[in-house]
Amino acid sequence: MSGAFKPGAGSRRSEAGHSINSSQMTTPQMRNSRVWSRHKRAWRSFLAAGTWVIVLGGHSVAAADEELQKFEFLQIRMGIPVSIQLYAAGEEVANTAAKAAYERIRAIDRMMSDYDPDSELMQLCRNARPGVPHPVSAELAYVLARARDLSERTGGRFDVTIGPVVHLWRKARRREEMPDASALEEALARVGFRSVIVDEEGRTVTFTQPDMRLDLGAIAKGYAADEALRILREHGLPRALVDAGGDVVVGDAPPGRSGWRIEMEGIRDPEKERSDPRVLLLTNSAVATSGDAYRFVEIDGVRYSHIVDPETGLGLTTRSSVTVIAPDCMTADSLATAVSVLGPDAGVRLVNCTCDAEVDLIVAEECGFREVTSRGFARYLLENQRERGAPCQGTVDRTRKRIVPQRNPAGLVLP
Repeated sequence: MSGAFKPGAGSRRSEAGHSINSSQMTTPQMRNSRVWSRHKRAWRSFLAAGTWVIVLGGHSVAAADEELQKFEFLQIRMGIPVSIQLYAAGEEVANTAAKAAYERIRAIDRMMSDYDPDSELMQLCRNARPGVPHPVSAELAYVLARARDLSERTGGRFDVTIGPVVHLWRKARRREEMPDASALEEALARVGFRSVIVDEEGRTVTFTQPDMRLDLGAIAKGYAADEALRILREHGLPRALVDAGGDVVVGDAPPGRSGWRIEMEGIRDPEKERSDPRVLLLTNSAVATSGDAYRFVEIDGVRYSHIVDPETGLGLTTRSSVTVIAPDCMTADSLATAVSVLGPDAGVRLVNCTCDAEVDLIVAEECGFREVTSRGFARYLLENQRERGAPCQGTVDRTRKRIVPQRNPAGLVLP
């Protein structure tokens, strides 16, 4: 492979395959670009800390697919590294499709970022008057409607109106001090998913109280990944993977393979080192992990997660790692956060009632680490499947991804 991960350009794998290390993941052009300078802090976080999601792609190629080549792309979008892996007949079609996918992610960020004061979301929060329907795009209406559905199902433990509280905790995390109690009480008074009425068909949003601040980071990132994969499919490239900062959605299997192999690793019991990593085998589905293994703040001896409970306004204090498999990344993304807040028992019940979704949850308790899974999670583990076309040992291509701190996370997630 010559070069690697050029923004806006693909790079073909060698026939033998090999591991990609961090030095290969940037180019001089990228390091010297404005994009790299603007996002180097996010990139350092990507390289330095987080929960591993390792995508294991093979090189076995069936005869019917010999003309397909593997291309990989990496750009910073939404303040996080977003990688694309795809199989195409040539470089031109691969570059065109990847460029369109990244542009779609950029467009969604402009709609749903709570860091950009000119985004559609922030304009809605700023300009909408209580009781008066405010026009919004079809995309924003759709995401808000799906968020409202999950809020209903969780009794408000997933709530995108958490924005005022998230804003306080962002400051608290930087200062390493608790939010002011009176300010937190005032912020919580502005939280409540029933204060947002979404007319998806009419494309309007109505607030029932003033000073609403919405935050979509626990759902918009997954939606953006889904949309990127949809664009790749529209360009005739169904054999693709999109990894948005650890939220992974995959299409058809790589040539000659039964699926995309994704190794998941969250928090571990220090008393029980795993000798064999868990590997998922997925096609046309998504996986997302939420947890506080690396993203937390310690204040007065108490460890507070980056995930905030809308009921209490406080960061979670129980260590956990939640991995959700779902038909789409928006569902996996939002469910992972919701389960983190609900806890193992209620969280698994929620997923068991969600069509085609599964969850694996590891939670730290006084007596040690407890692992709880939904009914069908085990069937996605590679060890429980017979994968055709698996490469011989030593020819596995490893591309390492991390769950990384988001620059514009919203909903229940802090940066």
